[in-house]
Amino acid sequence: MIEALTNNTNKPSALHEKSGVNAPDSVSATVVKNIQHFRKKQPSADELTKGILASNITALSRSITLVESTNIQHLAKANSIINACLPHANKSIRIGITGVPGVGKSTFIEAFGKHLTSLGKKVAVLAVDPSSSISHGSILGDKTRMEELVKDPNAFIRPSASGDTLGGVARKTRETITLCEAAGFDTIIIETVGVGQSETAVHSMVDFFLLLKIAGAGDELQGIKRGIMEMADAIVINKADGDNIKKAKLAKTEFNRALHLFPAKKSGWTATTSTCSAITQEGIPEVWNTITDFMQLTSANNYFNIKRTQQNEYWMLETINAALKLHFYGNPEVESVLIETKKAVQEAILSPFAAAQIVLEKYFKK
Repeated sequence: MIEALTNNTNKPSALHEKSGVNAPDSVSATVVKNIQHFRKKQPSADELTKGILASNITALSRSITLVESTNIQHLAKANSIINACLPHANKSIRIGITGVPGVGKSTFIEAFGKHLTSLGKKVAVLAVDPSSSISHGSILGDKTRMEELVKDPNAFIRPSASGDTLGGVARKTRETITLCEAAGFDTIIIETVGVGQSETAVHSMVDFFLLLKIAGAGDELQGIKRGIMEMADAIVINKADGDNIKKAKLAKTEFNRALHLFPAKKSGWTATTSTCSAITQEGIPEVWNTITDFMQLTSANNYFNIKRTQQNEYWMLETINAALKLHFYGNPEVESVLIETKKAVQEAILSPFAAAQIVLEKYFKK
């Protein structure tokens, strides 16, 4: 059959494949060489600090990576950068945003962030993604979900994995706030992994705590049972658009009644409830107006400064606790006796409490 497709002059048939032009390299060798050279070069702590103070996003990102690193060799360098940035920090308002999965946190933050940048604000979003308890990995897809805000020159989005940290925040979120403030960001938004009783961690590092809710997700008064309601400075019913507007207004009324059951806040502020739609932008400016009113009140009665001082003390103690835990489990003698006691507990030879006492005695007697 192939012979039939060729003519008598032995010319190639239509099935004949001519040798084409070699495809060019998709990546320039020069570019690759430059990137490799850049990656090999490790800037000093002073260089990174100068970059942060000059609002260089690359320097800020690399410094946050150092701060988040569990490598002991990076600790001294990270601490040097943080200490150098401290005098230039504490000049922002820190806003914590939480809510159940599906409430629309990322969509709300994008709409809210775009509103703030339109007012001339510089916004840093520290988004915390939950880490898998099995693979220990995180998707870190917040930049994808905030595709408009991520392109804004006055916005910076940094997703981080929560790791084994409770409270809906990453292990080094507090230090990251300091670096972002030193880089000139005057509004810091912390998006937590979700809502729960351990949400005190994010509450202890922000000035204003915003709880997002949606209507029709169950009994609105169920929120009374959660400690999160007591910590919230404002409750915003999101997705108040389309056919959901009526439900959102009803939910607002219910939550407003629930808030009156809680004792007065030390700040003198009365928590507010409102509705908004991140899609239509309805209610977004009002959320910022509420935060502005809160700042004016707490600055006037000095609660703002008192809370910041208390937060600094809290995080000093938390840092000590984290360092002690790291030192404890990193001790070779503790590691050795821990393996033996674990086996004894698994075989029901020792109770967990007795085994813990043996390990602790070994640590303190070393």
